[in-house]
Amino acid sequence: MALRSGTLGALRSGTLGALRSGTLGVEAAAPTIAPQEGAVAESSTEFSADRPWTTVVWNDPINLMSYVTHVFMEVFGYPRSRAEKLMMDVHTLGRATVSTGTRERMELDVNTLHSYGLWATLQQDA
Repeated sequence: MALRSGTLGALRSGTLGALRSGTLGVEAAAPTIAPQEGAVAESSTEFSADRPWTTVVWNDPINLMSYVTHVFMEVFGYPRSRAEKLMMDVHTLGRATVSTGTRERMELDVNTLHSYGLWATLQQDA
């Protein structure tokens, strides 16, 4: 069956008009699905609010080891022994986790460490 361009245009505008006015006989409401008894909803995302966030300090060729120790003591209030252990982890392993907590707190810690000139990132524990 061949349609002339005028007929096609009339069909398009008629269909759009009918859709806008709701006269096509199609219900506009979305169907509702009742949950089954005992069904458990599963999430397809891997995000979990109960997994803690961590602040990681990375090794860099700029800052002295004594300065990094000083920053850990100043920012986190760590005793010298713990600050030196974390600094040695950064120096030998290339990174160290220096704090753990909520995402907001770890963002603050990362920004604070950046203000001291250290390379730091945050990540969520696996």
